[in-house]
Amino acid sequence: MLILIHSETNKSNIQQNLGRPEYSYYFVLKEFRPVLERLGQVLEVSNPDELVDRLYFDCQSRGEACIFLSFSPPHRTPNHYACPTIPVFAWEFSTIPTESWQGEPRHDWRLVLGTAGAAITHSSFTVRAVRDVMGEDYPICAIPAPVWDRFASRGEQLGKQARASQVTLNLRGLLLDSRTLDLSAYGPSTLREGMPLALDTQARDCQLLLDGVIYTSVFNPYDGRKNWQDMISAFCTTFRDCADATLVLKLTHHDIGNALADMLHHLYKNQSYQCRIVLIHGFLSDPDYERLVEATSYVVNSSFGEGQCLPLMEFMSCGKPAVAPCNTAMADYIDHDNSFIVDSTDELTAWPHDPRAAYRTLRYITNWDSLCSAYRASYDVALRDPERYAQMSTHAIESLRCFCSQATAEQRLGEFFQQVLEQRKVPASPGLPG
Repeated sequence: MLILIHSETNKSNIQQNLGRPEYSYYFVLKEFRPVLERLGQVLEVSNPDELVDRLYFDCQSRGEACIFLSFSPPHRTPNHYACPTIPVFAWEFSTIPTESWQGEPRHDWRLVLGTAGAAITHSSFTVRAVRDVMGEDYPICAIPAPVWDRFASRGEQLGKQARASQVTLNLRGLLLDSRTLDLSAYGPSTLREGMPLALDTQARDCQLLLDGVIYTSVFNPYDGRKNWQDMISAFCTTFRDCADATLVLKLTHHDIGNALADMLHHLYKNQSYQCRIVLIHGFLSDPDYERLVEATSYVVNSSFGEGQCLPLMEFMSCGKPAVAPCNTAMADYIDHDNSFIVDSTDELTAWPHDPRAAYRTLRYITNWDSLCSAYRASYDVALRDPERYAQMSTHAIESLRCFCSQATAEQRLGEFFQQVLEQRKVPASPGLPG
Protein backbone atom coordinates (compact mmCIF):
# COMPACT_ATOMS: atom_id res chain seq x y z
CA MET A 1 0.00 0.00 0.00
CA LEU A 2 1.18 3.53 -0.82
CA ILE A 3 0.55 6.05 1.98
CA LEU A 4 0.79 9.67 0.85
CA ILE A 5 1.30 12.27 3.59
CA HIS A 6 1.26 16.06 3.58
CA SER A 7 1.45 19.00 5.99
CA GLU A 8 1.44 22.65 4.94
CA THR A 9 4.39 23.18 7.25
CA ASN A 10 7.38 21.08 6.25
CA LYS A 11 11.13 20.83 6.66
CA SER A 12 11.76 23.77 4.33
CA ASN A 13 9.47 26.30 6.05
CA ILE A 14 9.27 25.18 9.68
CA GLN A 15 11.53 27.95 10.98
CA GLN A 16 9.43 30.80 9.60
CA ASN A 17 6.18 29.00 10.45
CA LEU A 18 7.11 28.21 14.05
CA GLY A 19 4.23 29.31 16.24
CA ARG A 20 1.85 30.08 13.40
CA PRO A 21 -1.54 28.37 13.08
CA GLU A 22 -1.26 24.67 12.22
CA TYR A 23 2.56 24.63 12.51
CA SER A 24 2.42 21.75 14.99
CA TYR A 25 0.91 19.44 12.35
CA TYR A 26 4.40 19.01 10.94
CA PHE A 27 5.65 17.60 14.24
CA VAL A 28 2.65 15.27 14.40
CA LEU A 29 3.41 14.05 10.86
CA LYS A 30 7.02 13.37 11.86
CA GLU A 31 5.91 11.27 14.83
CA PHE A 32 3.46 9.25 12.72
CA ARG A 33 5.87 8.56 9.88
CA PRO A 34 7.91 5.68 11.42
CA VAL A 35 4.68 3.84 12.26
CA LEU A 36 3.19 4.44 8.82
CA GLU A 37 6.36 3.01 7.27
CA ARG A 38 5.60 -0.31 8.96
CA LEU A 39 2.21 -0.41 7.22
CA GLY A 40 3.18 0.53 3.69
CA GLN A 41 5.39 2.64 1.46
CA VAL A 42 5.27 6.27 2.64
CA LEU A 43 5.74 9.25 0.36
CA GLU A 44 5.58 12.85 1.59
CA VAL A 45 4.12 15.09 -1.12
CA SER A 46 4.82 18.82 -1.18
CA ASN A 47 2.24 19.65 -3.86
CA PRO A 48 -0.84 17.43 -3.36
CA ASP A 49 -2.84 18.95 -6.22
CA GLU A 50 -0.19 17.84 -8.68
CA LEU A 51 0.72 14.46 -7.25
CA VAL A 52 -1.99 12.81 -5.15
CA ASP A 53 -4.37 11.68 -7.87
CA ARG A 54 -1.56 10.97 -10.32
CA LEU A 55 0.02 8.57 -7.83
CA TYR A 56 -3.38 7.15 -6.89
CA PHE A 57 -4.30 6.29 -10.48
CA ASP A 58 -0.84 4.81 -11.00
CA CYS A 59 -1.42 2.54 -7.99
CA GLN A 60 -4.86 1.60 -9.29
CA SER A 61 -3.37 0.55 -12.61
CA ARG A 62 -1.15 -1.89 -10.71
CA GLY A 63 -3.92 -3.10 -8.43
CA GLU A 64 -2.32 -1.50 -5.36
CA ALA A 65 -4.04 0.39 -2.57
CA CYS A 66 -3.28 4.09 -2.07
CA ILE A 67 -4.42 6.46 0.66
CA PHE A 68 -3.72 10.16 1.34
CA LEU A 69 -3.30 11.48 4.90
CA SER A 70 -3.69 15.25 5.10
CA PHE A 71 -2.22 16.43 8.40
CA SER A 72 -4.43 19.48 8.63
CA PRO A 73 -7.77 20.61 10.07
CA PRO A 74 -10.76 19.74 7.86
CA HIS A 75 -11.19 23.29 6.55
CA ARG A 76 -7.65 23.06 5.12
CA THR A 77 -8.03 19.52 3.80
CA PRO A 78 -8.64 19.03 0.04
CA ASN A 79 -11.98 17.37 -0.65
CA HIS A 80 -11.83 16.95 -4.43
CA TYR A 81 -9.37 14.08 -4.92
CA ALA A 82 -10.27 10.67 -6.31
CA CYS A 83 -7.72 9.22 -3.89
CA PRO A 84 -9.17 8.29 -0.48
CA THR A 85 -8.32 11.34 1.64
CA ILE A 86 -8.26 11.26 5.42
CA PRO A 87 -7.79 14.42 7.47
CA VAL A 88 -5.57 13.91 10.53
CA PHE A 89 -6.40 16.72 12.93
CA ALA A 90 -6.42 17.94 16.53
CA TRP A 91 -9.40 19.66 18.15
CA GLU A 92 -10.10 20.85 21.70
CA PHE A 93 -13.55 22.45 21.60
CA SER A 94 -16.89 20.92 22.52
CA THR A 95 -18.39 21.25 19.02
CA ILE A 96 -16.97 21.11 15.52
CA PRO A 97 -17.72 23.90 12.99
CA THR A 98 -21.07 23.41 11.29
CA GLU A 99 -21.27 26.76 9.48
CA SER A 100 -19.32 28.33 6.64
CA TRP A 101 -18.09 31.89 6.14
CA GLN A 102 -16.00 34.02 3.78
CA GLY A 103 -17.22 32.02 0.79
CA GLU A 104 -15.34 28.86 1.84
CA PRO A 105 -17.73 25.90 2.17
CA ARG A 106 -15.04 23.79 3.87
CA HIS A 107 -15.38 25.89 7.03
CA ASP A 108 -18.41 23.70 7.63
CA TRP A 109 -16.51 20.59 8.61
CA ARG A 110 -19.50 18.37 7.85
CA LEU A 111 -18.82 18.89 4.14
CA VAL A 112 -15.20 17.74 4.29
CA LEU A 113 -15.79 14.91 6.76
CA GLY A 114 -18.73 13.70 4.73
CA THR A 115 -16.73 13.72 1.48
CA ALA A 116 -13.72 12.05 3.11
CA GLY A 117 -15.91 9.41 4.72
CA ALA A 118 -13.38 8.92 7.53
CA ALA A 119 -11.01 10.89 9.76
CA ILE A 120 -8.23 10.46 12.29
CA THR A 121 -7.97 12.61 15.38
CA HIS A 122 -6.00 12.32 18.61
CA SER A 123 -8.48 11.96 21.47
CA SER A 124 -11.75 10.34 22.47
CA PHE A 125 -13.02 13.85 23.27
CA THR A 126 -12.74 14.85 19.60
CA VAL A 127 -14.24 11.57 18.43
CA ARG A 128 -17.30 12.37 20.53
CA ALA A 129 -17.53 15.94 19.14
CA VAL A 130 -17.40 14.63 15.56
CA ARG A 131 -19.91 11.84 16.10
CA ASP A 132 -22.32 14.23 17.81
CA VAL A 133 -22.63 15.85 14.37
CA MET A 134 -21.75 13.11 11.89
CA GLY A 135 -23.52 10.21 13.59
CA GLU A 136 -22.50 7.38 15.91
CA ASP A 137 -21.29 5.17 13.07
CA TYR A 138 -19.01 7.77 11.45
CA PRO A 139 -15.55 6.17 10.91
CA ILE A 140 -13.22 8.25 13.06
CA CYS A 141 -10.39 6.91 15.19
CA ALA A 142 -8.49 8.48 18.09
CA ILE A 143 -4.77 7.92 17.50
CA PRO A 144 -2.41 10.32 19.33
CA ALA A 145 1.03 11.11 17.98
CA PRO A 146 3.18 8.11 19.02
CA VAL A 147 5.84 9.93 21.05
CA TRP A 148 6.17 7.46 23.92
CA ASP A 149 8.92 5.21 22.57
CA ARG A 150 11.33 8.03 21.82
CA PHE A 151 10.87 9.78 25.16
CA ALA A 152 10.52 6.69 27.35
CA SER A 153 13.95 5.56 26.17
CA ARG A 154 15.29 8.90 27.42
CA GLY A 155 13.37 8.53 30.65
CA GLU A 156 14.99 5.15 31.32
CA GLN A 157 18.30 6.96 31.78
CA LEU A 158 16.81 9.34 34.35
CA GLY A 159 16.33 8.64 38.03
CA LYS A 160 12.91 9.26 39.55
CA GLN A 161 14.27 12.19 41.53
CA ALA A 162 11.80 14.87 42.58
CA ARG A 163 14.40 17.62 42.87
CA ALA A 164 17.17 18.85 40.61
CA SER A 165 20.70 19.14 41.89
CA GLN A 166 22.96 21.53 40.02
CA VAL A 167 21.81 20.60 36.50
CA THR A 168 23.47 22.78 33.84
CA LEU A 169 21.88 23.54 30.45
CA ASN A 170 23.49 25.28 27.50
CA LEU A 171 21.27 27.38 25.24
CA ARG A 172 21.69 29.31 22.03
CA GLY A 173 19.10 32.10 22.17
CA LEU A 174 17.59 34.31 24.84
CA LEU A 175 17.46 33.54 28.56
CA LEU A 176 15.59 35.72 31.05
CA ASP A 177 15.86 34.91 34.75
CA SER A 178 13.77 36.64 37.44
CA ARG A 179 16.76 36.35 39.79
CA THR A 180 18.83 38.68 37.61
CA LEU A 181 16.18 40.80 35.88
CA ASP A 182 15.56 44.44 36.79
CA LEU A 183 11.80 44.66 36.30
CA SER A 184 11.44 48.22 37.60
CA ALA A 185 11.39 49.52 34.01
CA TYR A 186 7.98 47.86 33.58
CA GLY A 187 6.40 49.73 36.50
CA PRO A 188 4.61 53.10 36.74
CA SER A 189 6.64 56.16 35.74
CA THR A 190 7.10 57.27 39.36
CA LEU A 191 8.88 54.00 40.16
CA ARG A 192 10.64 53.41 36.86
CA GLU A 193 14.40 53.13 36.66
CA GLY A 194 16.03 52.50 33.32
CA MET A 195 14.44 51.25 30.12
CA PRO A 196 12.65 48.00 29.29
CA LEU A 197 14.85 45.27 27.91
CA ALA A 198 15.63 45.19 24.21
CA LEU A 199 14.11 41.85 23.29
CA ASP A 200 15.09 41.71 19.64
CA THR A 201 18.76 41.09 20.31
CA GLN A 202 20.58 38.38 18.42
CA ALA A 203 20.82 34.86 19.82
CA ARG A 204 23.74 34.30 22.14
CA ASP A 205 25.22 31.40 24.07
CA CYS A 206 23.68 31.15 27.54
CA GLN A 207 24.00 28.78 30.47
CA LEU A 208 21.27 27.89 32.95
CA LEU A 209 21.82 26.21 36.31
CA LEU A 210 18.74 24.50 37.79
CA ASP A 211 18.38 23.42 41.39
CA GLY A 212 15.44 22.50 43.60
CA VAL A 213 11.84 21.72 42.61
CA ILE A 214 11.49 22.53 38.91
CA TYR A 215 8.18 23.06 37.09
CA THR A 216 8.43 23.19 33.27
CA SER A 217 6.04 24.16 30.50
CA VAL A 218 6.70 24.27 26.73
CA PHE A 219 4.30 26.37 24.64
CA ASN A 220 3.72 29.12 22.09
CA PRO A 221 3.01 32.27 24.14
CA TYR A 222 0.83 33.71 21.37
CA ASP A 223 -1.48 30.70 21.55
CA GLY A 224 -4.50 32.05 23.43
CA ARG A 225 -5.39 28.59 24.73
CA LYS A 226 -2.27 28.20 26.84
CA ASN A 227 -3.29 30.55 29.68
CA TRP A 228 0.26 31.23 30.81
CA GLN A 229 -0.98 34.25 32.77
CA ASP A 230 -2.64 32.01 35.37
CA MET A 231 0.33 29.66 35.31
CA ILE A 232 2.67 32.50 36.30
CA SER A 233 0.42 34.32 38.77
CA ALA A 234 -0.58 31.14 40.63
CA PHE A 235 3.07 30.08 40.80
CA CYS A 236 4.23 33.43 42.17
CA THR A 237 1.44 33.44 44.75
CA THR A 238 1.90 29.83 45.87
CA PHE A 239 5.68 29.99 46.10
CA ARG A 240 6.08 33.59 47.23
CA ASP A 241 8.27 32.40 50.12
CA CYS A 242 9.86 29.33 48.48
CA ALA A 243 13.29 30.08 47.06
CA ASP A 244 13.80 26.51 45.85
CA ALA A 245 10.77 26.49 43.49
CA THR A 246 11.48 27.35 39.84
CA LEU A 247 9.12 27.70 36.85
CA VAL A 248 10.86 27.19 33.49
CA LEU A 249 8.91 28.38 30.45
CA LYS A 250 10.35 27.12 27.16
CA LEU A 251 8.78 29.37 24.50
CA THR A 252 8.25 28.33 20.88
CA HIS A 253 7.70 31.01 18.25
CA HIS A 254 9.75 32.52 15.45
CA ASP A 255 9.18 36.11 16.66
CA ILE A 256 9.06 36.30 20.43
CA GLY A 257 9.57 40.01 21.25
CA ASN A 258 6.01 41.17 21.92
CA ALA A 259 5.15 38.06 23.91
CA LEU A 260 8.23 38.40 26.10
CA ALA A 261 7.39 42.03 26.85
CA ASP A 262 3.91 40.95 27.92
CA MET A 263 5.31 38.19 30.11
CA LEU A 264 7.77 40.55 31.78
CA HIS A 265 4.88 42.85 32.65
CA HIS A 266 3.23 39.90 34.37
CA LEU A 267 6.42 39.11 36.26
CA TYR A 268 6.46 42.72 37.44
CA LYS A 269 2.81 42.70 38.51
CA ASN A 270 3.19 39.52 40.57
CA GLN A 271 6.08 40.82 42.68
CA SER A 272 7.44 40.23 45.19
CA TYR A 273 8.37 36.56 45.31
CA GLN A 274 11.32 34.41 46.31
CA CYS A 275 10.55 31.71 43.75
CA ARG A 276 12.29 31.84 40.39
CA ILE A 277 10.82 32.28 36.90
CA VAL A 278 12.99 31.47 33.87
CA LEU A 279 11.98 32.28 30.28
CA ILE A 280 13.84 30.43 27.51
CA HIS A 281 13.60 31.25 23.84
CA GLY A 282 16.11 29.56 21.60
CA PHE A 283 17.68 26.29 20.59
CA LEU A 284 18.40 23.49 23.02
CA SER A 285 20.42 20.62 21.56
CA ASP A 286 19.04 17.14 22.20
CA PRO A 287 21.41 16.54 25.15
CA ASP A 288 20.44 19.86 26.73
CA TYR A 289 16.73 19.25 26.14
CA GLU A 290 17.22 15.92 27.89
CA ARG A 291 18.90 17.73 30.77
CA LEU A 292 15.89 20.05 31.00
CA VAL A 293 13.63 16.99 31.19
CA GLU A 294 15.98 15.43 33.76
CA ALA A 295 15.92 18.57 35.91
CA THR A 296 12.12 18.86 35.73
CA SER A 297 10.11 17.72 38.72
CA TYR A 298 6.68 18.39 37.16
CA VAL A 299 5.43 19.34 33.70
CA VAL A 300 2.73 22.03 33.86
CA ASN A 301 -0.34 22.75 31.74
CA SER A 302 -2.98 25.38 32.56
CA SER A 303 -4.60 25.62 29.13
CA PHE A 304 -8.25 26.06 28.17
CA GLY A 305 -8.13 22.77 26.26
CA GLU A 306 -5.77 20.58 24.23
CA GLY A 307 -6.01 18.62 21.00
CA GLN A 308 -3.33 16.33 22.46
CA CYS A 309 -0.43 18.51 23.83
CA LEU A 310 2.82 16.99 22.62
CA PRO A 311 5.11 18.55 25.29
CA LEU A 312 2.89 17.26 28.11
CA MET A 313 2.90 13.79 26.53
CA GLU A 314 6.67 13.88 26.00
CA PHE A 315 7.58 14.85 29.57
CA MET A 316 5.13 12.35 31.06
CA SER A 317 6.53 9.62 28.80
CA CYS A 318 9.86 10.37 30.48
CA GLY A 319 8.28 9.80 33.89
CA LYS A 320 7.54 13.38 34.87
CA PRO A 321 4.22 13.75 36.73
CA ALA A 322 1.99 16.63 35.67
CA VAL A 323 0.15 19.58 37.10
CA ALA A 324 -2.68 19.80 34.59
CA PRO A 325 -6.45 19.77 33.96
CA CYS A 326 -8.23 16.52 33.15
CA ASN A 327 -10.34 17.66 30.20
CA THR A 328 -10.41 17.58 26.38
CA ALA A 329 -7.60 15.32 25.06
CA MET A 330 -5.81 15.35 28.41
CA ALA A 331 -8.65 13.30 29.92
CA ASP A 332 -7.31 10.30 27.97
CA TYR A 333 -4.04 10.21 29.91
CA ILE A 334 -4.24 12.49 32.97
CA ASP A 335 -5.42 10.89 36.23
CA HIS A 336 -4.88 11.20 39.98
CA ASP A 337 -2.11 8.60 39.92
CA ASN A 338 0.16 10.48 37.52
CA SER A 339 -0.89 14.12 38.02
CA PHE A 340 -2.06 16.82 40.36
CA ILE A 341 -5.33 17.67 38.66
CA VAL A 342 -6.42 21.27 38.19
CA ASP A 343 -10.18 21.85 38.22
CA SER A 344 -11.85 23.62 35.31
CA THR A 345 -15.27 24.90 34.28
CA ASP A 346 -16.69 25.32 30.79
CA GLU A 347 -17.21 28.72 29.18
CA LEU A 348 -18.73 29.90 25.92
CA THR A 349 -16.24 30.77 23.19
CA ALA A 350 -15.85 30.91 19.41
CA TRP A 351 -14.21 28.47 17.03
CA PRO A 352 -10.64 29.80 16.75
CA HIS A 353 -10.67 30.35 12.96
CA ASP A 354 -14.15 31.98 12.88
CA PRO A 355 -13.62 35.69 12.08
CA ARG A 356 -17.15 36.44 13.34
CA ALA A 357 -16.09 35.39 16.85
CA ALA A 358 -19.60 33.98 17.32
CA TYR A 359 -20.23 31.87 20.41
CA ARG A 360 -20.72 28.38 19.06
CA THR A 361 -18.70 26.14 21.37
CA LEU A 362 -17.13 25.70 24.81
CA ARG A 363 -13.63 25.92 26.20
CA TYR A 364 -12.51 24.94 29.70
CA ILE A 365 -11.39 27.64 32.11
CA THR A 366 -8.77 26.78 34.71
CA ASN A 367 -9.75 27.29 38.35
CA TRP A 368 -7.00 29.53 39.70
CA ASP A 369 -7.37 28.42 43.34
CA SER A 370 -7.22 24.80 42.21
CA LEU A 371 -4.03 25.53 40.29
CA CYS A 372 -2.49 27.01 43.43
CA SER A 373 -3.57 23.94 45.41
CA ALA A 374 -2.06 21.61 42.81
CA TYR A 375 1.23 23.53 42.93
CA ARG A 376 1.26 23.35 46.73
CA ALA A 377 0.42 19.64 46.91
CA SER A 378 2.99 18.71 44.25
CA TYR A 379 5.69 20.72 46.05
CA ASP A 380 4.94 18.92 49.33
CA VAL A 381 5.27 15.54 47.60
CA ALA A 382 8.58 16.56 46.00
CA LEU A 383 9.97 17.58 49.37
CA ARG A 384 8.47 15.02 51.75
CA ASP A 385 7.18 11.93 49.91
CA PRO A 386 9.78 10.47 47.53
CA GLU A 387 7.94 7.13 47.45
CA ARG A 388 4.74 8.70 46.15
CA TYR A 389 6.70 10.75 43.62
CA ALA A 390 8.38 7.59 42.30
CA GLN A 391 4.99 5.86 42.03
CA MET A 392 3.54 8.81 40.10
CA SER A 393 6.55 8.79 37.80
CA THR A 394 6.15 5.08 37.07
CA HIS A 395 2.43 5.49 36.45
CA ALA A 396 3.05 8.42 34.08
CA ILE A 397 5.31 6.23 31.94
CA GLU A 398 2.83 3.36 31.86
CA SER A 399 -0.20 5.60 31.17
CA LEU A 400 1.51 7.22 28.23
CA ARG A 401 2.71 3.85 26.91
CA CYS A 402 -0.89 2.74 26.66
CA PHE A 403 -1.94 6.08 25.18
CA CYS A 404 0.73 7.00 22.65
CA SER A 405 3.21 4.20 21.99
CA GLN A 406 4.15 3.21 18.45
CA ALA A 407 2.70 -0.26 19.05
CA THR A 408 -0.68 1.21 19.97
CA ALA A 409 -0.64 3.54 16.97
CA GLU A 410 0.38 0.77 14.56
CA GLN A 411 -2.46 -1.49 15.65
CA ARG A 412 -5.10 1.25 15.44
CA LEU A 413 -3.86 2.61 12.12
CA GLY A 414 -3.70 -0.82 10.54
CA GLU A 415 -7.24 -1.67 11.57
CA PHE A 416 -8.52 1.74 10.51
CA PHE A 417 -6.88 1.64 7.07
CA GLN A 418 -8.37 -1.80 6.50
CA GLN A 419 -11.80 -0.42 7.35
CA VAL A 420 -11.42 2.61 5.06
CA LEU A 421 -10.12 0.58 2.12
CA GLU A 422 -12.91 -1.95 2.45
CA GLN A 423 -15.45 0.87 2.42
CA ARG A 424 -13.89 2.20 -0.76
CA LYS A 425 -13.85 -1.34 -2.18
CA VAL A 426 -10.11 -1.11 -2.74
CA PRO A 427 -8.28 -4.35 -1.99
CA ALA A 428 -5.90 -3.99 0.94
CA SER A 429 -2.35 -5.17 0.45
CA PRO A 430 -1.38 -8.55 1.95
CA GLY A 431 -0.05 -8.54 5.46
CA LEU A 432 -1.90 -5.41 6.58
CA PRO A 433 -3.24 -5.92 10.09
CA GLY A 434 -6.93 -6.67 10.06
